Amino acid sequence: MVKLSVLDLVPVVEGGTVSQALANAADLAVHAEALGYHRYWTAEHHGMPGIASAATSVVLAHIGAATKSIRIGAGGIMLPNHAPLAIAEQFGTLDALFPGRVDLGLGRAPGTDQHIVRALRRTLAGGAERFPQDVLELQAYLAGDPSPGFEAVPGAGSHVPIWILGSSLFGAQLAAHLGLPYAFASHFAPDALDEALHVYRRDFKPSAQQREPLVMAGFNVFAADTKEEADLIASSMMQSFVALRSGQPARIRPPVPGYYDSLPEPFRAMLAHMMQTWSIGTVEDVARDLAAFVRRTRMDEIILGGMIHDPAARRRSLTLAMEAARQADILSA
Repeated sequence: MVKLSVLDLVPVVEGGTVSQALANAADLAVHAEALGYHRYWTAEHHGMPGIASAATSVVLAHIGAATKSIRIGAGGIMLPNHAPLAIAEQFGTLDALFPGRVDLGLGRAPGTDQHIVRALRRTLAGGAERFPQDVLELQAYLAGDPSPGFEAVPGAGSHVPIWILGSSLFGAQLAAHLGLPYAFASHFAPDALDEALHVYRRDFKPSAQQREPLVMAGFNVFAADTKEEADLIASSMMQSFVALRSGQPARIRPPVPGYYDSLPEPFRAMLAHMMQTWSIGTVEDVARDLAAFVRRTRMDEIILGGMIHDPAARRRSLTLAMEAARQADILSA
């Protein structure tokens, strides 16, 4: 039995604006809250024309103000890009604004290329190699540890729940060692999912935050009233991945009928590999796929991604995905 959550990268569509993308994100979060989704997360990406969530904590303040009860959080903050104290202050502020609703997922990837990494950090020293130490430093600020000689204000004493994110065994090992919840990015990097879950559950050490293992995984859903419509709306995200892998990231393009079949074989193979953790179809199709994913992974929570060009179609997809989860009888109370 699982909880169902939403991952939204705040997509900017071709011909649209960042302002429209942010307004759509708030509408989507309100819709997800009304449907009973557990969390609404967004993620840090830089230099991506089709993603408006770079200033993640600011976007979360916007989402929090539009909603009332759904948990909001980062899935995630790329910690090597930031001073841990700055993140403690940002998420301490969010916790003060929206008490008991804020999550902080942390990743060690830059979320961008080396040119933008240098612009963000001014130096490439440390970076991902310091990630475990930076997580501990951030935990200390949030806990109000007096040893640095000062307090993070806001932040100290907020105890914002921290998650470790990953798409390899490193994150699983670190989350297990620190006794933190673990979120796996299987929605775009499914290869190491099963092994990472095994390592995390086997090696988990209870902590003050988490007494037992807690695992979330990403899963892309494109649900519609017909299979043909679902195939069509999924083509926008397919186009985004092809553009990204071609070194030409772009805004989210309108759907194209028959797009997948029109691609050269290398791109079809790339998409087919990633689509191991996608579901494209009707309520019945999505119910089948979600149930199979839960049986395979024994997941505690599934976070649903899937960039769709039309905001109304994305809202409809979330509606049908929740209906599918209920039909599959996989939802926890």
